[in-house]
Amino acid sequence: MGDVAIRALGLSKQYRIGARERRQTTLRDQLAHGAVGFFRRNGRPAAGEDTIWALKDVSIEVKKGEVVGIIGRNGAGKSTLLRILSRITEPTEGRAEIYGRVGSLLEVGTGFHPELTGRENIYLNGAILGMTKTEINRKFDDIVAFAEIEKFIHTPVKHYSSGMYVRLAFAVAAHHEPEILLVDEVLAVGDAAFQKKCLGKMGDVAEEGRTVLFVSHNLQVISTLTKRTLLLDNGRSIFDGQTYAALAQYRHFWHSSEGEYLSPNASTGILRARVITSEPNQIHRFGHPLTFEFEIAFQRKPRSGAFSFQIVDHQMRPIVHLWLFDSDRPWSHAGTIRLRCLLSKPKLYLGQYSLVTHLSDRASQEKHETLEGICPFEIVMDAIPREYEWRPGTCTYLEEATWAVM
Repeated sequence: MGDVAIRALGLSKQYRIGARERRQTTLRDQLAHGAVGFFRRNGRPAAGEDTIWALKDVSIEVKKGEVVGIIGRNGAGKSTLLRILSRITEPTEGRAEIYGRVGSLLEVGTGFHPELTGRENIYLNGAILGMTKTEINRKFDDIVAFAEIEKFIHTPVKHYSSGMYVRLAFAVAAHHEPEILLVDEVLAVGDAAFQKKCLGKMGDVAEEGRTVLFVSHNLQVISTLTKRTLLLDNGRSIFDGQTYAALAQYRHFWHSSEGEYLSPNASTGILRARVITSEPNQIHRFGHPLTFEFEIAFQRKPRSGAFSFQIVDHQMRPIVHLWLFDSDRPWSHAGTIRLRCLLSKPKLYLGQYSLVTHLSDRASQEKHETLEGICPFEIVMDAIPREYEWRPGTCTYLEEATWAVM
């Protein structure tokens, strides 16, 4: 036991698709249930039923005070793992051992009552999370200040905006002080300023020496908060080690052998993204022009489409940010739009890079899609043109780019 906070051994979770609640209120229901049992006993599932393994044979050991990230695509099993460790659901196979008081930030705002005031919901939600009344009293002012809702603390939360609601919910959860904290994508709440505050709070938690398991699709946050990361895919653990290595492996998801991103969803979002490099195998010679191509689909015409992308390094730190805001030409209709961006003089140091893309509707502030770690490529040395010589330590963050609608 000693310095171990979490030990999971062979965790697996199976779900039955199409299963229905058992009801035997009539003779017909009893006969139908009997038929289902007969087929199952003979090794065949009932019609319309199938099973999936949301988690399969996952083992992990986390030491006290360690901060571990968990990443993977949607449906990889990340949330299922945290729900098992939180004792919300039981594993189908395997076991989990937890040594210490556990706090879970899995669904922000769970337990809030719309008819109660903000003040009353702080006490209600705090109690649900396991906080004592004395503990809530001591932290009450800090919670209210963090949520920035002092003027509305005596107003029923049914009158809150969605932003106020999630700010209060996260503020309560963030001031919970368990020995082990399980966090599932809760930093994606509120506006950009509040998300920055949330990130700072999670950084403080990590520095206090508490054990944290942190699930997020925001790879930059994972890179900032963690040194070790578990990578899941299709319910299985495929990597467990240093964060930079996990992110490097994750970047190879969702792209073809030519370095393209190919979307599995063709409704609204980025269908295809490609970096056109100067050499095969996504190798690009330093100083040569660099071209990016994007294929974007909208099911319906956006009021004011906004598309941007970043070039990020191997630790998901943004190096170059490029954007396109155009309400008339590219976004004038629904359907597929093709864009090309040319960087004539990309000032990128030698190393590995990938793209982060953002697609939204500016008028409605609706975010359609954010993709991270797609289209990896590498910059290698070549003869450096004279105009690219600069002193060590200087860095160019904004590049002149040429956009074209294809």
